[in-house]
Parts: sequence; structure tokens; C-alpha cells
Amino acid sequence: MKTFKGLLCLMATCAISLSTFCQNPISEPKQEVKKEAHLPKKWYDKISLRGYVQIRYNRLLETNSQLKCEQCDRSWGENGGFFIRRGRLVFSGDISDRLYIYIQPDFASSVSNSFQHSFQLRDAYFDLALDAKKEYRLRFGQSKVPYGFENMQSSQNRLALDRADGTNSPVANERDLGVFFFYAPAEIRERFKYLVSSGLKGSGDYGVFAFGAYNGQNANKAELNNEPHIVSRISYPFKLKSGQIIETGIQAYTGKFVIEKTAIKNKATDVQYIDRRVAASLIIYPQPFGFQAEYNVGEGPAFDPVTMKTEIKHLNGGYAQAMYRKKIGENHITPFVKYQYYNGGKKHEIDARRYIVKDVEIGAEWQLKDYFELTAIYTISDRTFEDAVLPINNQTGNLLRLQAQFNF
Repeated sequence: MKTFKGLLCLMATCAISLSTFCQNPISEPKQEVKKEAHLPKKWYDKISLRGYVQIRYNRLLETNSQLKCEQCDRSWGENGGFFIRRGRLVFSGDISDRLYIYIQPDFASSVSNSFQHSFQLRDAYFDLALDAKKEYRLRFGQSKVPYGFENMQSSQNRLALDRADGTNSPVANERDLGVFFFYAPAEIRERFKYLVSSGLKGSGDYGVFAFGAYNGQNANKAELNNEPHIVSRISYPFKLKSGQIIETGIQAYTGKFVIEKTAIKNKATDVQYIDRRVAASLIIYPQPFGFQAEYNVGEGPAFDPVTMKTEIKHLNGGYAQAMYRKKIGENHITPFVKYQYYNGGKKHEIDARRYIVKDVEIGAEWQLKDYFELTAIYTISDRTFEDAVLPINNQTGNLLRLQAQFNF
């Protein structure tokens, strides 16, 4: 009995000691941990890294090997094969409360049909917030020019493999070097973010209102005159009571473009041309049905096969796309139909090559979670693309296009 009482006393003493220790633990280790937790982050801890790769094959069920598309995909037609369309890494992050950086190189740029997979800078810009909520921003560097919804939409998110000729021809690779101002309320900035992160194929945050000046010779090109292009855009994503989001936009730019490449047979004496356009956009996000359309008009350089020289010509063109987004388990499948039309020049191609484009695309995207996408598109194409070397050139044909995209 004495032994049992002694054991109880020992247990009580241990319990009291343990309670006292818990209430008054040794302070030095805790202070050390607390100190570590409040150490400021280094700049490199604030940078995130992500990327994606697109691998294509366009020659299945092909009916005309002379049907090509230099701007959209160099692996169309004769001598085209398996093709890495994009291989990109994105370095981005908030370096401070007011500074955001975004740098995106591409490891799969095609300098020519025979020289592929070269390294080229796509984006290198720095957003300086003018207020604590970051509703007002100034962007410095090489970035997408705020003109058009599909141009702003990342290739990683877009359904169609390529942007429409009519609305993409103003800015090759969608980018140029300049300074841009963006404004959007904090609530709408969150909505822009949601439209991308939710898989609804948003364009990203380029503000409700944008205004800027840029060189005008396209990305990775030096300025060739002393007159910058001026651009402005207004776009707003309305959210209905039903939850449906509809975005409308209008944009315009003006400037002068210097033609760098002309064939010997081109009789043009001028190298600098008026370059201006205005466009309207309508996007009904796929919830589950969606619709997207854009159209632009303007004037710019275009080759004339009658006079055999590059002249200032009127232009017009756009596209319309219908889609349906269906969730199957953790995956999504989105069938779509797209029609595009364009009548005008492409200033960045030789002689400002003249185009008349009438394309129909019928396809579907299968998205496996968030790391893999497979897209198949059957294209029915009627393209006229004429320059001083080929002043009469109309090609029609059909082809099945496949793309595997890996997100990481």
C-alpha cells in the first residue's frame, strides 16, 4: 500500500512539473523560431516559374501542299512536319508592394523554315503600381499591345491553334516595346484573374482602360522612324445575375510603319506608310455555351498586283467563334467552330503581302486536369496571298491539325 501511495505521489509530481513546463517553456528556441519567421523574403523568393510547350502536326488529310500560313504556323504545307510551335518559360512576381515583373523567353522561335528552335525574347515588362490597390499601373518594356481580345489571350488558353489573320495582322507576335497605362478597379482585376484561372479562356488583366505609346515596328525590332504608334482600349467584363459573364471592348491605334522587306520587282518608292485601325470585341464566356467575335477596319500598306507596288489600302476583317465547355470528371472538353475573313495587307511580311482569307475551323480541345491539352482541328481554307514574286496566288484546301500542349 505504501508503495502504491508513493507511486501516486510521483505521478502527481510529474504532472505538476509537466503543466508548469507547458505554461513556461524554455524561451530561447521559441524566440529563435519567431525571429526566423519574420525575416524579410529575398527578391528571388518572390519569383515564380511556370511554362508550357506546344507540339504540332498539320499534314493529316492534307489536300494542297501549297496552302501555307506564314504568320500563323510555318509548318503548314510542303516540307512541314512535326513542329514545336512554342516552348516558353515565364518568370514573374511582385518584387515589392508596387513593382511587378514579367519575363518570358521562347525557346522555339522560327527564324525561317529551315532555322527553328532559336531563343527569342517575347515579354520583358515591369508594372509600377501608382496606388496601394494597384488599380492604376504603368507598364514599361516589351509587352502585348492592348489591341483586341484574342491578341491579349494567351496561346496557352486559346481554343483555336492560331489567332485570326484580320485582328492579329496589326502587331506580329502581338508585342512591341513601349510604355502603357492601365486602369481597372480591384474587383474587376479579380474578375479578369478568375476568367483565366477558372478555365473560361479569359484574356488576362489588361485593364478596363488602356493607353500607350510603342515603337510600332513589332517585337524585337528597332524603331525606324521618329514617330511612335499610339493605342487605346476600353474593355469591361459584365457579370449578370445568372452568373454569366459578357465582355465587350473597343480599341484603336494609329501610327506610321516602315516596310523593311520588298522584292526587286516591287515598284514602290515609299517605305513609310500610314497604319491605323479600330476594332470591336464581344465575348460571351462558355458557361457552358460561349460566343466570341471581333472585327476591325482601317488602312495600311498592302501589295497591289495590278500596279505591282505596295500602296496604302483600306482593310477589314475579323472572326466569329461558337463553343461549348463540358466538364467530365476532373477534365474538360470544349468543341468549337470558328470562321474568319480578312481582306488587306500584312505589313510585317515581304511587300506587305496582300491577303484575302476565308477559313472555317471545326475542332475540339480536351483538357486533362491542368497539365495536358490535346486539340484537333479540321481546317477548310481559301487563301489568296500575293506579293511581287507571286502576284497571282490563290490556294484552297483542307487539313487536319493536331496539337499536344504540356503545362508545367
